[in-house]
Amino acid sequence: MRLNLISRLAACGAVFAMAACAAPASAPEAADERAAPSPPPLPTLTSAPPTATPPPATATPVSLTPTAIPEEVVADLEAWLADLGQKGLFSGAVLVANQGQVLFSHGYGLADREKHIGNTPETRFRLGSLTKQFTAMAILILEARGQLTAADSVCRYLDDCPAAWQAITLAHLLTHTSGLPNYTALPDYLAQRATPVAPAQLLARFQDLPLDFPPGQGWRYSNSGYAVLGWVIERVTGQTYAAFLRQAIIEPLGLSNTGYDHNADGVAVGYNDQYSSLPADYIDMSIPYAAGALYSTVTDLYQWDQALYTERLVPRAYLDKLTTAPAPIPDSGGWGYSYGWGILQAPGQTIWQHSGGIEGFATVITRYPDSRATIIVLSNEGDANVQEISTLLDKQLFGRP
Repeated sequence: MRLNLISRLAACGAVFAMAACAAPASAPEAADERAAPSPPPLPTLTSAPPTATPPPATATPVSLTPTAIPEEVVADLEAWLADLGQKGLFSGAVLVANQGQVLFSHGYGLADREKHIGNTPETRFRLGSLTKQFTAMAILILEARGQLTAADSVCRYLDDCPAAWQAITLAHLLTHTSGLPNYTALPDYLAQRATPVAPAQLLARFQDLPLDFPPGQGWRYSNSGYAVLGWVIERVTGQTYAAFLRQAIIEPLGLSNTGYDHNADGVAVGYNDQYSSLPADYIDMSIPYAAGALYSTVTDLYQWDQALYTERLVPRAYLDKLTTAPAPIPDSGGWGYSYGWGILQAPGQTIWQHSGGIEGFATVITRYPDSRATIIVLSNEGDANVQEISTLLDKQLFGRP
């Protein structure tokens, strides 16, 4: 079923559900190259929120009407989410906005089960592949400054660049059309995920492997492309990827609870599921790097969302590149992949979405720019079906079937 393709990008993207992750090459269900099972739906979604019914598995996008949401609908959904949290069926934070106004923003469940610390809108969660939209913006910033162009060959920025990479452009990396094999799908990935690496060492894991297809002649989700983009950012700026993002994006936007996770305290504890008393398996955050190493909060991500309506980071001509000519994703129902975002041109509107996942965390952000609406769901349970929650909120709040 297609709750939404980009949910599978994160189920291949639990898109940095750092299991071997490759987005579907042939069908939305092909979330993981090693066929890991999709997380089960939340039990309570078999019974709807107080005044609602669950969305069908496959929904036809329709135009959002930018009108006020009835207070009773918002209250019912808040009560439903609170009930999920109280019953231990959801742990995380949710923010929903419409017409540029926050309808609700709450935390549910525990950020630390041992210490009994609750989740709040200010709780920091690992983002997994939501990181990619920040990496893509960093590339746009450098392009706006005249320091690179998306049409550049990646070999312009790499020493000893493999011959097979000569035809790969930065645009190919941004849109998953480079053909680079996905390093999180390699057989030795799980055995290496706890070992720190430098960016050059990370690239060395896949730079001598054959391409999955000639650059520009196919589409396959690949964390490798965004790892290479992180290294390009470092070579162009002379700064670490983390330092450049902090200077160019995080500080200018005042994202005080967003940053590169250096395996330090201050982030919610991630768990495999609602029953776990122990944290999820350890991953050194140098592994996800520019493909998945950031943390943030629902509050900060909403500030990020709102900044994308402005020219605070780059001029409008560069912002437009975020959605211009996305690469078609095969068998996806019309989705394409642009600069760090899945894009769907639905009747009367454009939908932006991306999901993410990494050991102990599942995330999704969905934007409806035509209605200035946003749904953000972050969880510190790795098997949380955040996409199903997001889809249901979409249906109940905005009337989509």
